[in-house]
Amino acid sequence: MKVRPTPKGRRVDPKALDEVRKLLGSEPRRRDLLIEHLHRIQDKHGHLSAAHLAALAQEMSLSLTEVFEVATFYHHFDVVKEGEPAPPALTVRVCDSIACEMAGAQALLKKLPSILGKDVRVIPAPCVGRCEVAPCAVVHQNPVGNATVDKVSAAVKSRSVKCPDPACVDYATYRKRGGYRLLADCLAGKRTRDEITKIMEDSGLRGLGGAGFPAGRKWRIVAAEPAPRLMAVNIDEGEPGTFKDRWYLERDPHRFLEGMLVAAWCAGVGEIYVYLRDEYAGCRAVLERELGKLQKTPPCVLPPIHLRRGAGAYICGEESAMIESIEGKRGMPRLRPPYVAQVGLFGHPTLEHNMETVHWVREIVEKGAPWFAAQGRHERKGLRSFSVSGRVRKPGVHLAPAGITVRELIEEYCGGMRPGHEFYAYLPGGASGGILPAAKGDVPLDFDTLQPHGCFIGSAAIVILSQHDQAAAAARNLMRFFRDESCGQCTPCRVGTAKALALMEERSWNQPLLGELSQAMMDASICGLGQAAPNPVQSVIKYFPHEVQ
Repeated sequence: MKVRPTPKGRRVDPKALDEVRKLLGSEPRRRDLLIEHLHRIQDKHGHLSAAHLAALAQEMSLSLTEVFEVATFYHHFDVVKEGEPAPPALTVRVCDSIACEMAGAQALLKKLPSILGKDVRVIPAPCVGRCEVAPCAVVHQNPVGNATVDKVSAAVKSRSVKCPDPACVDYATYRKRGGYRLLADCLAGKRTRDEITKIMEDSGLRGLGGAGFPAGRKWRIVAAEPAPRLMAVNIDEGEPGTFKDRWYLERDPHRFLEGMLVAAWCAGVGEIYVYLRDEYAGCRAVLERELGKLQKTPPCVLPPIHLRRGAGAYICGEESAMIESIEGKRGMPRLRPPYVAQVGLFGHPTLEHNMETVHWVREIVEKGAPWFAAQGRHERKGLRSFSVSGRVRKPGVHLAPAGITVRELIEEYCGGMRPGHEFYAYLPGGASGGILPAAKGDVPLDFDTLQPHGCFIGSAAIVILSQHDQAAAAARNLMRFFRDESCGQCTPCRVGTAKALALMEERSWNQPLLGELSQAMMDASICGLGQAAPNPVQSVIKYFPHEVQ
């Protein structure tokens, strides 16, 4: 049998192959590192040429199809086909998701191209996780908050990458404040797995990425599965209106890392993967630096910790899609069962957690479960980190009691509404959580309290609308986001989001047809994106019918 000297597909250019080999250096050529290697090529050349993709495929012993389908799935990879011109060396992404659109993103998108010139590409982008400083533009990897034409122009000239808050608690400072003592005690046998897990259960801490599954129970479920067990930490907060994970990570990264390591120990995990969205270049620099310090002088024996970089795909916030991405594949949600706690990353039982969930572990253990459980309001338990944006005086992350109402949140934490704006409506759970009128402003904000009204809290992203906004316009913005971010795997979501948006762009909505379409999406979509996408539509029909008749 004749053996091919090279894999099937495009002939490999020797120069491109040499460039790829130099970029990859001594890094392993494993399949799960495909996305990491694509980033290396794009960071160096500003795009992914057909020649480089073919060279990478040969170097990794993959078919060109495998490489191409992954590269074209993610928004941040600029794939240039043979014969096509390369994009300009510099790209400016202007966020056009809900908070930024309300703050004037469309005007920026209209003005910037003629001002910045043909050597700079200006494109719209989905939420970049900086809703508190809307509108936001990203110049290469430099976020420009409260963006204006002048600010963006200045950033284009400097082309620098902005570092996070300089007040970040570094490794030495964290250790001086008692950091990693809990982890060291756990590994030294001074605390038991059952003891720490019981504290989490008694505190009522639930997953803060949106699903709300009890944290302690999840640890027990994974610990009961056969070894080896893995952990995957989700910091791919792409939900429009959500930015709390970034906020904490920029300020106190080791509190998250210690909580992550304690959770891994309790669940019997032997290896950890941290998945960070690509938009958070500053956070990535912090994590790389602080992880390096931790691993150089560890307080105790540490499991292997791998930092993986997303590539611009909201769907990878779904746990199984994130796992597919960590494995170097397209972020396609898996059918369940089996669940990731049973068959997850690389086929092993996997403890999947949102970043903020493990951020709370140390404080809850040190202060006790009763302390955390006693923090709620209106008969709810715990604390919530609310990402608040929109028409308030003080947008940002506000730590408040679980069960606080949106009226209380606006007045007590956000400084009230902005001058000239009156409270009209709000999104209680980001893009997928629905839209409620001001008349529903006294509903406690927590898990399970909003469902009777057709909404949910999700990751506690609150977007405030005023009398100058329309709920129907907000819903159109959200559906456009869902259409663009659908992975395309299942027909109800892929076709349903596009069809729903077309119907919503009519002056008068065909409400019976939208209702039928919404029900099909909720019933038949594989994952939460398609299942929750109709929530804003249903909310507008139910609470704001005067806007769409």
